[in-house]
Amino acid sequence: MLTVRKSEDRGYADHGWLQSHHSFSFADYHDPAHMGWGNLRVINEDYVAPGTGFGKHGHRDMEIVTYVTDGMLAHQDSMGNGADIPPGDVQRMSAGSGVLHSEFNHAPDATTHLFQIWILPRHKGIAPGYEQKTFPAAGKRGRLRLIASEAGAEDSVTIHADASIYAGLFDAGEAATLPLDPARKAYVHLVRGSLAVNGQKLQKGDAALLADESSLALTDGQDAEVLVFDLAP
Repeated sequence: MLTVRKSEDRGYADHGWLQSHHSFSFADYHDPAHMGWGNLRVINEDYVAPGTGFGKHGHRDMEIVTYVTDGMLAHQDSMGNGADIPPGDVQRMSAGSGVLHSEFNHAPDATTHLFQIWILPRHKGIAPGYEQKTFPAAGKRGRLRLIASEAGAEDSVTIHADASIYAGLFDAGEAATLPLDPARKAYVHLVRGSLAVNGQKLQKGDAALLADESSLALTDGQDAEVLVFDLAP
């Protein structure tokens, strides 16, 4: 079964300094039909205005993955980490027993565009942790590159959750397939461009929710950037 959720059906919040599209219920956006998919709890597509950002705030018992597509995001946390996250980098923060952090766009004239992803951890109360790695575009061109996984396979960042995240770039003639366990769930989010998922056409911001499927086929890409999730049911 494959269900397409259109970009315009997501929740939306305009805070002035932040425009945020919510794939699942988050903050003031609540939709009982969209509380998550498998152990994927949050995908927020955020646009952070120049010179603004998220002040210090806390999280616990969540695996948080940040994927920047444009601009730069400056991160600081209570574990002592401070880093800039540019496009092509993937950051993983395990909130575990509790962590404080802040995220800012210090650029004077450029908006930062990012995806904030939350996945439920396999165990609660683990020690907080941080990891950041670079995944060049060449490694994602015409294929699905593993960027996060529980075992840290293929030099991906390690998440403490029963999930894997892939990123890919697809243009004319480029295609990829991924075997799926029908007992699990999968989720496809189109970051930009257009792409067909098992024959269903997606446009920027659209998502495909898959259950009881044995394979995923990505075809007919046009300037497409995509995130694919293999998830616990």
